[in-house]
Amino acid sequence: MIDLYSFQTSAIAFIIAFFAAGLFTILFKIVYQWATPYNEHELIRDGNVAAALTLGAALIGYVLPLASALAHTFTLAEFASWALLAGVIQIVVFTVVRRFVMPDFSTRIVRGEMAAATYMASISITVGVLNAACMTN
Repeated sequence: MIDLYSFQTSAIAFIIAFFAAGLFTILFKIVYQWATPYNEHELIRDGNVAAALTLGAALIGYVLPLASALAHTFTLAEFASWALLAGVIQIVVFTVVRRFVMPDFSTRIVRGEMAAATYMASISITVGVLNAACMTN
């Protein structure tokens, strides 16, 4: 038999968590696109797969620790702290790679070079997995 009160409480908690996670994801996407020196929206609209792959992987790399934070936190404030940290880490890693590891990265993405996009995608997802694992303690 279903306990209606527990179900309603769980449903409300789900809605709040899902809304908060969605909002943080949208905010991360906006800040990440602001931090990149190229316009993902235009590049993707023009069919630039490299830009789409890089942005998509950054989102996955962000959402992985977000999911871990959802599973391991008990308050919205605690979740928000982890969400903010996950976003900062993704953007810092992107900036470090773009400036120091592959200084011509932005130009290569604008040209649609998949090697550069795949490299950055791999880094974004790897950082997201490590970040998520670190949030379990």
